[in-house]
Amino acid sequence: MTHTVEQTPVDVADARTRVRPVRIVVAVLLGAITIGMLWFLIGNERFEWDVVAAYLFNGSVLLGLGMSIMLTVVGMVLGSLLGTVLAAGQLSDFGPLRWASMTFVGVFRAVPPLVQLIFWYNLAYLLPRITIGVPFGPELFSWSTNDLITPLTAAIIGLSLHEAAYMAEIIRAGILSVDQGQRDAAAAMGFSRWHTFTRIVLPQAMRVIIPPTGSQVIALLKGTSLVSVIAMGDLLHAVQVIYNRTYEVVPMLIVAVIWYLVVVTVLTLIQRRVEAYFGRGSSRVAARRAVRRTKAVAS
Repeated sequence: MTHTVEQTPVDVADARTRVRPVRIVVAVLLGAITIGMLWFLIGNERFEWDVVAAYLFNGSVLLGLGMSIMLTVVGMVLGSLLGTVLAAGQLSDFGPLRWASMTFVGVFRAVPPLVQLIFWYNLAYLLPRITIGVPFGPELFSWSTNDLITPLTAAIIGLSLHEAAYMAEIIRAGILSVDQGQRDAAAAMGFSRWHTFTRIVLPQAMRVIIPPTGSQVIALLKGTSLVSVIAMGDLLHAVQVIYNRTYEVVPMLIVAVIWYLVVVTVLTLIQRRVEAYFGRGSSRVAARRAVRRTKAVAS
């Protein structure tokens, strides 16, 4: 004789989240660490928050912030343009152009940006005058290198060339991420190479290019602090001038940190929006695939 055990139906609405002790312990530890850090920041009088508030919107500090942002924009634009040319050169089937592009990228990725800035700032030691003329012939124009290579031009040249080497690799990786079949299909439809690149390859490559490019913009913004070694009036140099006069080192450094945090946060939000824009197609495709998988499992 067999006995059947009736099972009581389970109502999903009565389900409760399983207690996970490890997560509770981790949450308590993180909460304690956060409270301790806040207490340290607020309770330690040596931070001198009144001094921070007094200099946060100081005119020279804001001018230094503007210079840092300007160097970031100029360095990123010039670096991206040159990086695109270098990426195309590395993908070229013309050997000398490919080798020259690879050599440029290798050299400027290997040399630290601080060394590059100091080198360009002292270019007059190697090249007292910059001339333009016919090779092995007469000079047409000539300028003193000291007049041309100011702290501003040295900063722009150094940051742009350094950024170009990294952008070349990012753009090259983005282009290579697009399947060759896409190009073949475009060619079969009669697309020119330019239209194939601008309408087929580039929109898909941007999904790979945008995330590391956003990180490079943020890295370049922080890298502008290096130009203070050549007396360039960026944000860090501005606060250094003030604390060299007032000896309030920590509060002035906090002023710089706050502005870096603000600008980096804004750049991060912009990066997320751009990523979402260029990732719309892939998001829809992923959603459709998920729906199909769900329907297949249900059936």
